[in-house]
Amino acid sequence: MLNLLRFREVADYSGAPELAPASPISGEEAYRLYMAHTLPHLEKSGGEVIFFGQGGDFLIGPADERWDAVMLVRQSSTAAFLEFASNKDYLAGMGHRVAALEDSRLLPIVERTP
Repeated sequence: MLNLLRFREVADYSGAPELAPASPISGEEAYRLYMAHTLPHLEKSGGEVIFFGQGGDFLIGPADERWDAVMLVRQSSTAAFLEFASNKDYLAGMGHRVAALEDSRLLPIVERTP
């Protein structure tokens, strides 16, 4: 899965006030909380983050479009991903992701030889 992430300047916990920190935090900080919660569930399902990095300006693409971070996640199978994505313990922390992101894209990809 290719993830393109655009963070909110300030995380919006209005949809999950029970997860909100005592003081306002940035979207990027909220996403770190989401990842801390998510990684054990992802790894238990056979998944792994194989790349996480800061986004930058496009070489080819819309000049007015920006992505703050890019993440590549490998999962052992579609079934394993769907099981992970519907796990109630994982979903309990989803409010951090929603609070963190202004926009995102999730592109499933399949590895092939060139």
